[in-house]
Amino acid sequence: MTPPEQAVIDRGAPSRGPISYRPIDPDRSGEAGERAARRSLRAQVDRLERELCEIVADSFPHVSPHGGAEQAPAGPRLLSLGELERSRDRLAGRVQELRGLTAERLERERRACERLERMKLEPGRYKFARLPVRELGQGGCGVWEVRPRLGLIGMLAGWWQVKLSSGCPLPKGSRSTRGPAERS
Repeated sequence: MTPPEQAVIDRGAPSRGPISYRPIDPDRSGEAGERAARRSLRAQVDRLERELCEIVADSFPHVSPHGGAEQAPAGPRLLSLGELERSRDRLAGRVQELRGLTAERLERERRACERLERMKLEPGRYKFARLPVRELGQGGCGVWEVRPRLGLIGMLAGWWQVKLSSGCPLPKGSRSTRGPAERS
């Protein structure tokens, strides 16, 4: 059976009773194919945009949503099939790129967590080692550091401990330059 002879369900038929069929119009089959291709491409673009948004939201602020973005033409318009395909391909490439960046970031965080555990278990092997909490995937300015307990005495005795700094340093210029008599 050739495509024009194939039967198609008539959408205008009543919902109850037998289904009516009508043959495909050969002049409209090209339009139907293009419409189906557009619908498929738009669904793929939508899925890729959702996936891109999920990746960015899950790995914020370490992964930027911007990169290779093109300026959209002003005003609404109907994209051609070629433009839809190029848009889909750009989005697919960006999703792959962000997946790779996220995987690299997770691997660095995993290695940093393992290093912190080793530092906690054997602080004497990691004398004066520093590990910023940013490398662990945490926010803030803290730093894990192996330091001698009781200063010089602890260093000579081999008493080492892992400490977390209290946080972010003060911004430059925030300390008062006035002397003790002028502060009142």
